[in-house]
Amino acid sequence: MPTVLVIGASRGIGLEFVRQYREAGDRVIATARDDAGLARLKDLGATPLRVDVANPASVSGLAWQLDGEKIDTALYVAGAWVTADARTPPTREDFDRLMHTNVLGAMQAIPQVSPLVEAAPRGCFAFITSAMARIQGVDSSHAWIYRASKAALNMAVASAQHDYPKAILVALSPGWVQTDMGGAAAPLTVGQSVAGMRAALHALTPQHRGAFLDHDGRPFEGW
Repeated sequence: MPTVLVIGASRGIGLEFVRQYREAGDRVIATARDDAGLARLKDLGATPLRVDVANPASVSGLAWQLDGEKIDTALYVAGAWVTADARTPPTREDFDRLMHTNVLGAMQAIPQVSPLVEAAPRGCFAFITSAMARIQGVDSSHAWIYRASKAALNMAVASAQHDYPKAILVALSPGWVQTDMGGAAAPLTVGQSVAGMRAALHALTPQHRGAFLDHDGRPFEGW
């Protein structure tokens, strides 16, 4: 039975990953930061772990909670969002929250989780990023802290790949999804986005190492 790890799974895309992988019969370990999130994960049949990715001390305990595991698919889904554009100076609080959640948490998770992914045949570690992280063809400064944080995440993934050659690390955009962040006008439901990403992850090959992919597995060009 494959083992799946979902970091940041209390709601939205993370929770849907848990639901779909459990329905497929996989064993799922998933993290949330509060009691309500942990209860939702337990109700879906996942093994819940308490982790707050914005708190370095909390993330640092991930390795011992996963001791001895072989993880076939790991997902870093946790993310934070601010809509302010470049006409507004970022507050230190907003900047720190997004960089801690979107970048530092992932960078802390990489050395703890990647060896466990390498221990599984064809193991992969995917980090949920955004098409807004693309540098080529940027159309506005909307949510510029978020854009910068996701671009930094993509770089972290691409560079870390070199230290874990037996695993496939990718940055994966969910597309424009009907979540609190994406809004009701988005063309993809959460279920459609996650189903597409699961198919993309299943189709990964060593040639995808360090890549930035859309939800359907197509690579972003010139990013």
